Amino acid sequence: MDSFEWNKIAGAVLGTLILVLVVKFASEAIFDVPKPAKPGYVVEGVTEEVAASSTAAPAEEALPDFGTELPKADAAAGQKVSQRCEQCHDISKGGPDKIGPNLWGIVGRARASRASFSYSSAMMSSHAPWTFEALFRYLKSPQAVVPGTKMSFAGLRSAQDRLNLLAWLRTQSDAPVPIPPPAAKAPAAPAAAAPKKT
Repeated sequence: MDSFEWNKIAGAVLGTLILVLVVKFASEAIFDVPKPAKPGYVVEGVTEEVAASSTAAPAEEALPDFGTELPKADAAAGQKVSQRCEQCHDISKGGPDKIGPNLWGIVGRARASRASFSYSSAMMSSHAPWTFEALFRYLKSPQAVVPGTKMSFAGLRSAQDRLNLLAWLRTQSDAPVPIPPPAAKAPAAPAAAAPKKT
């Protein structure tokens, strides 16, 4: 082949690359889809991105008064919510470990204490008991409460779903943990004395 043939081949390759780039830029300009103002649906456990200019820290969720809320919670609804857990956990007494440890008696049990299960080092970093408060926070966002946990569950956004689940999990034990007493009501501020007339 002479140099004229090589020039034609190089020109064809270069022309093809330019055509591909022009088509790419044109299609991006034509089919530019603006981000919707409101999402079409909400994915459980996924938080919206905060604008870079925003410096405010996200507000932490207030804990419910477990002494008041747990007696009102719907354990039957909690059992339905537990079906999400049962994809990876067995909850029956004496049941096997699955991808996650068996959850029979989880409320009040020390964290990472089931000898038959191999926990992540993140989970093993504490053996504090799974209190109502700890489980309530963990079930909302496992990765936020125990960074590095192997549990890939996105979490339960709904506080009521978590309360219902806790009410049901509490019953899945030989000795259910007692529900704490309701929190004491804050005393009402005394009314200001009416000014005396002179």
